[in-house]
Amino acid sequence: MNMFQILMLGITLYFAYQIYLHVSNLQDPQEEQKPKPVPSIVDPEYLMNQADEAYEKGDYTTALKLLRDAHAKDRSNTEILNKLGFILSKTAEYDEAISAYLESLEINSDDDTVHNAIASVYRSMDDFEEAKKHYERALLIDDAYAISYFNFANLLVDMNEIEEAKVMYEKAIEIDSDFTQAKFELEKLK
Repeated sequence: MNMFQILMLGITLYFAYQIYLHVSNLQDPQEEQKPKPVPSIVDPEYLMNQADEAYEKGDYTTALKLLRDAHAKDRSNTEILNKLGFILSKTAEYDEAISAYLESLEINSDDDTVHNAIASVYRSMDDFEEAKKHYERALLIDDAYAISYFNFANLLVDMNEIEEAKVMYEKAIEIDSDFTQAKFELEKLK
């Protein structure tokens, strides 16, 4: 092979490599024409996100409507039910809030945060015995969650069970030594 042939081989390889790079960077025209997926207004996740935005703006009516629509489309989504229960409790629609939380517990009975939430609603309704049952259940599920002890202690104060409340505040502080609100409430009782 002479020098001219070697030079021609090198040039051919260089251009072949450039063509390879060009072809590998080309996209299929059909891919370019595919539109990006747009969230469906009937998609429960989309409705839930819209409800979150409405809630953040203080528009509880719209948030509730969107969550009810989302729940109608996905009856087994506990996140939808829990958000629905939360907003219903904020609007003092306690019976409906309890229904939403109970439905969520039918799907997942071992969610201590839902037991905390429903206990809070019962406490707002002055149904202390039902609230107590749910705080006890929350603590059976997760006995290392300081908020459960704190909330339970607040209920016990409402029930005038002061010594039991002190124990619960102390347990909350034992779990979270920086729990200043629990420390404050405990000091008030001493």
